[in-house]
Amino acid sequence: MKVGWITRLLATLGYGFLLAPIILVCIISVSADNYLGFPPSSLSLRWFVALSQNSEMLSAARTSLLLSATVTLIALAVGLPAALAVARGWAPPVVGLLLSAPLLLPSLVIGLALLIVLQPLALLATLPGLALAHLVVVMPFVVRIMTTSLAGLPPDLDDAAATLGASPWRSFWRITVPLALPGVIASATLAFLVSFDEVVISLFLVGPRLTTLSVAMFRYTERHADPLVAAVAVTLVAITVVVVLSVDRLVGFSRTIGRVS
Repeated sequence: MKVGWITRLLATLGYGFLLAPIILVCIISVSADNYLGFPPSSLSLRWFVALSQNSEMLSAARTSLLLSATVTLIALAVGLPAALAVARGWAPPVVGLLLSAPLLLPSLVIGLALLIVLQPLALLATLPGLALAHLVVVMPFVVRIMTTSLAGLPPDLDDAAATLGASPWRSFWRITVPLALPGVIASATLAFLVSFDEVVISLFLVGPRLTTLSVAMFRYTERHADPLVAAVAVTLVAITVVVVLSVDRLVGFSRTIGRVS
């Protein structure tokens, strides 16, 4: 079916509307001005240099990297068996719905609930507390992607491995996991990005000695009005695009995500 010029025009306008904020931030990030403004009076990379020398942002970035990597590993370790149970029918269908329940709640409500739960346990402003909080919002993505990936695997392979003397554990690691590897990589990538970008829930749980990059950016904008935050945003967008495109070329990230939606 041919695509008419009206459809092309509407698609172009839609893409332009979605990409306009990113383009605007990219231009502001190379501004030479001392304050946020558009259009900039002149162009410079001074704010990227300032970012490389900002100890607060760099420390928060290291915390976010460590936190996101930890959350991703735990989410895969817990989410893969859960997804396998749902995909193979070992668990009732309601289990899959319950694991996706956090997606239905506003982040503000989840953050307040976690604050009430973690405060008596002395887990506020700690890495374990933040990891538990991020797991709540990351786990649904991991389970949904992995369930879709595992559901497409022939269950007869496990039976064939069992007839050849393989234990269920050996069959899982030697057959199921390698065949589901594209889904594992895609879910790990998405889990890392979701955790790294989480700000609303983190605002309830961080402290002066432990903060994430997203929270540091939010607090920086409360005290300053310069393009440094734009430089941080452009750096994160560039890294995210590189990661997603690399994973897509390796395992078909877009196709895996598309089957879930």
